Amino acid sequence: MTRQADVVLPPAARVAIVMMSAIGDAVHVLPLLGALKRHDPRTTISWVLEPGPASLVRGHPHLDEILPFEKRLGWRALRYIQRATAGRTFDLVIDLQVYLKAGLVTSILRSPVKLGFDRARARDLNWLFTTHRIPPHAPQHVQDQYLEFLSALGVRATPLAWNLGPWPAERPWQESFRARFDRPLVALVIGSSRPEKDWRAERWAHLVDSLTSDFALAPVLVGGHSPRERDTARIICEQARHPPALALDTGLRHLTSILDASALIISLDTGPLHMAVALARPVISLMGYNNPKRVGPYRLFHDLIASTYGEELTPEGELATESRPGRMALLEVRDVLEKVQRWRERYAG
Repeated sequence: MTRQADVVLPPAARVAIVMMSAIGDAVHVLPLLGALKRHDPRTTISWVLEPGPASLVRGHPHLDEILPFEKRLGWRALRYIQRATAGRTFDLVIDLQVYLKAGLVTSILRSPVKLGFDRARARDLNWLFTTHRIPPHAPQHVQDQYLEFLSALGVRATPLAWNLGPWPAERPWQESFRARFDRPLVALVIGSSRPEKDWRAERWAHLVDSLTSDFALAPVLVGGHSPRERDTARIICEQARHPPALALDTGLRHLTSILDASALIISLDTGPLHMAVALARPVISLMGYNNPKRVGPYRLFHDLIASTYGEELTPEGELATESRPGRMALLEVRDVLEKVQRWRERYAG
């Protein structure tokens, strides 16, 4: 039977974390790694991860092991986790992903304590796969939800540290990339995981021209290689009078270096937004589909949020959690340029 958390970590605990997908969620996990290591440096941390987020955190100073989860392999991915952990027992499994596949992975990992979300927040019957759960809590920012697990373990969360890099070995590539430009960089994250979170390509093109001519910045298109991103980049380059530089599909570690080298980042509601916050780089967040108070930039750069989400609280005073399709179409170029001007006044050195 699942119990509310009353867990005490043993010395030199062997911890497994289950959070397999989504770049932004992986970024939100990073402060937990540092907090667990500060609590007891002998703690060893294994993390079940899909290839994308694994490429972002591989080499992190507080991560001891990545257990690869190849979603494309279907049931064979579960068998791989089973083989990779055969004969091993963890002192604690932290299940941060409230979906069936995460529950199945959690069920495979051997541990006397499997800590998950309370029943109200656990989807897909995920609570059935855990032995303990954190106390119920009203909706809050995703980062704060993850920090609840540290509270349940009696582990101090602060000071928050993401330690995202760039790693020392990555600095030469970063310096070489930055040397290509004679103006401050502005990285534009033009693609997301859902079409409803995207922004019209022609508005990106208008923005690129203003950033170049009015703010003396060097726009660089960054992100992945999805068909939507490639199409958006093509239209931007066709319509902009000052075509931007292209740095799509550089890989997440190179993207980390580009974001870190940028004077400003303008991002959709997607993983690189949270990477920018982890790097403490000023970021203008383009929000409409999701509530920025729940999934927007964590604690920083709230004055740079360009949001058309609308009312962020319910009549009961809690954070609204529903998605609102169609709201991104309401975001105008002038709304974003107002935030660029605010960045120049408050953050530009």
